[in-house]
Amino acid sequence: MKIIADENMPYVEQVFADIGEVSLVNGRQLSAEQLEGADVLLVRSVTQVNAQLLAHNDSLKFVGSATIGTDHIDAQLLAQKGIPFSNAPGCNAIAVGEYAFIAMLELAAMTGSSLKQRTVGIVGAGNTGSQVARCLEAYGVKTLLCDPVQAASGDSREFHTLDELIASCDVISLHVPLTKGGIEPTWYLLDEARLSALKPDAWLLNCCRGEVIDNRALFRVKQQRADLKLVLDVWEGEPNPMPELVPLVDIATPHIAGYSLEGKARGTTMLHSALSQVLNIEPENKLDGLLPVHVFSRIKLENQPDEGALLQLCRLIYDLRDDDRKFRANYALAGGFDQLRKNHTHRREFSALALVKGSGFEVDWLTKLGFSGASL
Repeated sequence: MKIIADENMPYVEQVFADIGEVSLVNGRQLSAEQLEGADVLLVRSVTQVNAQLLAHNDSLKFVGSATIGTDHIDAQLLAQKGIPFSNAPGCNAIAVGEYAFIAMLELAAMTGSSLKQRTVGIVGAGNTGSQVARCLEAYGVKTLLCDPVQAASGDSREFHTLDELIASCDVISLHVPLTKGGIEPTWYLLDEARLSALKPDAWLLNCCRGEVIDNRALFRVKQQRADLKLVLDVWEGEPNPMPELVPLVDIATPHIAGYSLEGKARGTTMLHSALSQVLNIEPENKLDGLLPVHVFSRIKLENQPDEGALLQLCRLIYDLRDDDRKFRANYALAGGFDQLRKNHTHRREFSALALVKGSGFEVDWLTKLGFSGASL
């Protein structure tokens, strides 16, 4: 089988070698001509799978996207053509949750405050939002949820409206899909009015889609509100962020919140399992053995870590400041945004680090946070 895959999909050649020959392509520049004769197409969010892309192909048997979101996929077209489609919901949820949690710890350090003293509003309580909540609740931070879709589906958790969160929360963290219809469209969900209504000294994080925030409105509000702290991993107009907005953002990264090695490998192997089902072959567990041992694989704790020590532990796994520096130095260069994403191969999840504790204190909360071995 001829498999066309995004070159930034890690482990794709190893994982799919048993099914067919894998050809790697630039996902953002993939053309209809390149797709001609392909049996399988494996993409990420930068590839628009639409009639134009499929114009010269009549052989596709499967399309897979190693992403949570599907706004780049013309699902109706694929259904009309009888082409099975699968995405990878939840593959990078842990990574996004940990990114948001680490970013909040970094903001607390920047501002000389404590994350535990803040109330965090999580907008979007699906896979990624739930992982953010898990991290915060493990650390003892009060969280409030907003998700009209989950609430309407009968989810038993307590939900609040977005405006209630804006009025009562010190931190707003966004984890919604990009939609223009439905119960509550998320395109420009945070417009100028809502941005202006954020509490004094509020923190705003966006780790979902850039257009969930009106970036021009954000620029205007931020110019008037130096008290607001911003973490943007996603940007309106990617891969070309609004250049005048970037200097006003406190932590800026190139859409890599979900880019842990674990999350990437998870997404690739989920697509392998889905394709195996379509082809009616026995799926294999491909995840074991793919990931390297982390350079810091085991740390002994002699005392209960305070917030500063917790941030140091997190930085051993992922130092968010490095990506912020690289972003600011390279995002405006030709192809810089995509190169930062392509070359992002160092990020790990908390589970890569095993913690061993001394006697006389409890660290079960670190296990709940995601670190390995914390109860030993």
